[in-house]
Amino acid sequence: MRTLRVLAVSDQESAYIWDYFDPRPFAGVDLIVSCGDLKPAYLSFLVTMVNKPLLYVHGNHDGCYDVTPPEGCTDIGGRILELKGVRFMGLDGCKSSRGSKYHLTEKEMERSIRRALPRFRRPAPIDVLVTHAPAIGLGDGEDSFHAGFACVRALLDRLQPAYHLHGHQHMAYGANTKRTLQYGVTTIVNCDNYHILDMTFPEREG
Repeated sequence: MRTLRVLAVSDQESAYIWDYFDPRPFAGVDLIVSCGDLKPAYLSFLVTMVNKPLLYVHGNHDGCYDVTPPEGCTDIGGRILELKGVRFMGLDGCKSSRGSKYHLTEKEMERSIRRALPRFRRPAPIDVLVTHAPAIGLGDGEDSFHAGFACVRALLDRLQPAYHLHGHQHMAYGANTKRTLQYGVTTIVNCDNYHILDMTFPEREG
């Protein structure tokens, strides 16, 4: 069994971390994953202070990354990356018809997925799907701007990753917002603010 301790962050910079950093709670963290909508300086701070690799996707408010990307961090939006024996895939943006770079319609997200699909390899194409917005019906919101993508849910059905990390839907938005959900073999985690999770993955054959 492979294991990975992940500090997952999204949407809201934690004053507890940024203003009063204490390294002790993050002992044993192997990797930091950002699901978007965080200041680039915050990600640069995390990768420096926790001193572990940081992977990120763009949220709908992250256009500033195109000018000032977070230093020392790795963009996985629209690509697959293997780290510590675990395969990650990232998808940028939220569901929106605004027409800006990280506001995607359903069709635009479908195209993003299709561009990445030829890179998948069987039998275990990805272990962790990292997105900003959730899949439809799996931790998304009731309003149109916080609705999830149907094509992301179809991707979960097709590839069945062990984990799906997302942001966009703040935990404070309602009592029905849950930190974790189970969808078949996939554990879905809302990474709003910050959350430390111990991921486990079965050993691959061959």
